[in-house]
Amino acid sequence: MKLAIAVHLDGARAQVAAVEFDAWDSPEAAKTYLTSIAPIEPPPARGELDLRALNCVMQLLREHRLAPELIVIDACFVHLDAHEAPGLGQHLFQALGGAIPVIGVSKTGRPGLSAQFEVIREEEAKPLVVTSAGVDIGAAKARLRAMHGRKRVPTLMKLVARLAKSEG
Repeated sequence: MKLAIAVHLDGARAQVAAVEFDAWDSPEAAKTYLTSIAPIEPPPARGELDLRALNCVMQLLREHRLAPELIVIDACFVHLDAHEAPGLGQHLFQALGGAIPVIGVSKTGRPGLSAQFEVIREEEAKPLVVTSAGVDIGAAKARLRAMHGRKRVPTLMKLVARLAKSEG
């Protein structure tokens, strides 16, 4: 089982959503999960890495007793630059004991991440930025390309983001 996860932080609360899927080209989730968390930690000081979503994801995994073979996390960087400075996804990978590969997917780039991290899913669309831990970047990009959906963002990634922002 693979999971696509999204975290929506809203003031002092958060909602975490996950969609379970087995095949990369699956058009529908096999199952969905939601966890609401309140209160959450305050935002970090300016310039510090925001890791509030890490505790949220870990709580979702514990609450629903999930042990995925791989996690794809929305709006997340595993590495912050080409030198592999750790981002949220790398911290998640480490928190999971390095046993579960993590693929971070973002709609926006970061300085320090070159075109080698970009995936174009639709002609003339802006690329998605993909970073990974526990799985080769080439394989991570190929898996994201294989995900269902004809638009820039895969169907299940749209679904999980929508669920995270819902009122649960």
